[in-house]
Amino acid sequence: MATEVMMPKLSPTMEEGQLSRWLKKEGDRVSMGEPLAEIDTDKATMEMQALSSGVLRKILIKEGESAPLGQLIAIIGEPDEDISAIEGKAAASPAKKESAPEPAPSEGSTSSEAASSETAAPAVTKSEDNGRQGEVVESSTSDRLIVSPLAARMAAEAGIDLRTLAGSGPGGRIIKRDIEAAMSTIGSKGAPAATTTPKLRVVQPTQKAAVAGASAFHDEPVSVMRKTIANRLVTSIGPVPHFFLTTEIEMDRAVEMRQSIKSLDPDLKISINDIIIKVAAAALLQHPQVNASYQDKAVRYYEQADIGVAVAIEEGLITPVVRAANQKSLSEIAQEVRDLAERARARKLTPEEYTGASFSISNLGMFGIDEFTAIINPPEAAILAVGSVTAKPVVRDDQIVVRQIMRVTMSCDHRVIDGATGAKFLQTFKKILENPLYLVV
Repeated sequence: MATEVMMPKLSPTMEEGQLSRWLKKEGDRVSMGEPLAEIDTDKATMEMQALSSGVLRKILIKEGESAPLGQLIAIIGEPDEDISAIEGKAAASPAKKESAPEPAPSEGSTSSEAASSETAAPAVTKSEDNGRQGEVVESSTSDRLIVSPLAARMAAEAGIDLRTLAGSGPGGRIIKRDIEAAMSTIGSKGAPAATTTPKLRVVQPTQKAAVAGASAFHDEPVSVMRKTIANRLVTSIGPVPHFFLTTEIEMDRAVEMRQSIKSLDPDLKISINDIIIKVAAAALLQHPQVNASYQDKAVRYYEQADIGVAVAIEEGLITPVVRAANQKSLSEIAQEVRDLAERARARKLTPEEYTGASFSISNLGMFGIDEFTAIINPPEAAILAVGSVTAKPVVRDDQIVVRQIMRVTMSCDHRVIDGATGAKFLQTFKKILENPLYLVV
């Protein structure tokens, strides 16, 4: 009996997926549990496995196209099986989404230029001859270069000149496997990739504003990740009653401890943020009311401090989780955070590595930000926003002295954390961070 292959839910926050690459083609035999395709979710690129054995009879969405959860994307059956009824149902279902919507054309529209923050790139428009939207297309007088968004991102990160590649996708489209093949070739030859290729973005044509004299504009399609971030923030700042607590912390001893560790063993790359994670974990175990989350009919208290660490990536923000940070040494936390951050930027995290935190930390200190407030990531009850460590004059014992000062702001869910509860947690956090020897007591 034929099996309908639906767009699967590959992450807890996924609402739609983009078909990055089919690992099988029509007519190929597949076995249950065998990888069938690669799907770009809101957070990572995941493998979709076949849920039955047979022949891949029909592929219903192409590489680079997106579909909502539960939409029919392929059919698996026997070679001689009649699948016309399933095909008919697919044809009658709502149309699949392209990888990015194209804005309605306006009078006087012209081609726009895609630019990185430093350099200009070739003109980028929609391919007129194959109708795919949201693809990177390099226009010139002689040819067109059609590239999937994922392939464009991979090429930019690897420094690969797209003009040197021949696409293997439909219509000569450059897709993920072409970039992987190019990276493999570069690695085998030991030659560096081209570094002059500008970073490409998916950009729609410039349009005139409806209001006379207003600025012209262009639209860039919202990625699955950015759309998910937007939806989750709306569901947080509205329903979750936030309040904020800010305190200043003297970081001299923490900085001194980090420098001492570095002088003892240069291979132990401990950052200030690693120390903050460790101290937060210790404080959470002393204040279980903060290490909690609001459920519909209960408040859930966690036995370990699973700390989410916000990592900025190209398309938005992801929060890998350091599990049981209270049980780990500084060196273990440092190594784990580096590994998680690297794989987050490569979109290689599994769902269990970026979901289920009990508390989160967002650090913008490395960008010179002194103080900010962060939005809680539901269902967590709090998030700590960390600013930069800056030398400032302060008064101590009636004397003006210079201290390394860091400001932190904790956003609290008032359904779980009262003002006094949050204040006591920050007192403990401050005490340990100003006297890090408490970590070994």
